[in-house]
Amino acid sequence: MRTTHAFLMNTTILIVVIGMMGCGDMSRRGTDTVIGAGVGGVAGAVLTGGSALGTVGGAAVGGVVGNQVGK
Repeated sequence: MRTTHAFLMNTTILIVVIGMMGCGDMSRRGTDTVIGAGVGGVAGAVLTGGSALGTVGGAAVGGVVGNQVGK
């Protein structure tokens, strides 16, 4: 179980880092949205023990928060 959780966390972090590399030509608000979604997804995964619904929900909430902070 611990190995699966570690694999999930490492994979999520890798996807976030790769996704952020594509943010070079984005607006500040767009970048904040992507970062918020990434952080929210990781937080959702951690808080729900790797649940897919928790990860997606965290990413959605984080994206909205990041978008609003970028205003």
